[in-house]
Amino acid sequence: MSLDTNQLSVETDDVTVVVATRNRADRLRETMPRHRARTILVDNASDQELPALPGVDVVRLDANRGAAARNVGVERARTRYVAFADDDSYWTPGSLARAADIMDAHPRVALLAARVLVGPEGRLDPVSAEMAASPLGRGTAGPSILGFLACSVIVRRDAFLAAGGFEPRLFVYGEEALLAMDLAAAGYELSYAPELTVRHLPQPAGRDNGARARRETRNRVLTAVLRRPLPVIGRTLLTAVRRSPRSVFGVTRDLPWALNHRRPLPPEVEAALRRL
Repeated sequence: MSLDTNQLSVETDDVTVVVATRNRADRLRETMPRHRARTILVDNASDQELPALPGVDVVRLDANRGAAARNVGVERARTRYVAFADDDSYWTPGSLARAADIMDAHPRVALLAARVLVGPEGRLDPVSAEMAASPLGRGTAGPSILGFLACSVIVRRDAFLAAGGFEPRLFVYGEEALLAMDLAAAGYELSYAPELTVRHLPQPAGRDNGARARRETRNRVLTAVLRRPLPVIGRTLLTAVRRSPRSVFGVTRDLPWALNHRRPLPPEVEAALRRL
């Protein structure tokens, strides 16, 4: 499906933009017209009516799947590469086409993370600065990374699907870590590409920061159980108990599942994580 002529021009046919949303109609009106590729919007069972979005492929889910809603969009896409955006972010002109060129030139790269500029003033996200100074050295396409912000990456579609995408059990907050580990374990490179830029326009008002912190802590522990050595699991769990005792209840409930799906990382990936 081509984009409506009311939207900005398509700069590449090699990339599909996937956006997951829930009850953020106001943000969609601002960001969706800025995407310069075929766009799939996956609606996480919003209670609000979606705005009119000409030319956008809209998928309405009957339940909120959190970050795993992006998996639905990737499965629906037919391009080699898929760029993720949140309902409050968008890729700047030229970035999608440039990302496709980089991935064409580097077939072992499964994920590129863009530079993120936050707010109307465009301040550099601290995560981007950390990626630029990654202690993991440089891969074939840029500084090597083992983490990312989901609203600002482009992935190789077949590698993403083979890795299982975003784990539904983690829902939201910190879901990126497990996927990064699994892509690296499969032998792919993950790189930071500062020549690519994403604008992020968050509106923090109304968010329950306490609930977010508890879920991030829970997901950090579960991810450790799923992939990390026992000493790392112990340290992660101890930190969780100290910082957020309530989050441990969520871990306890999902611990049998995590143990059943445990798959330790290859030594070289574990060693890289220890350097971070």
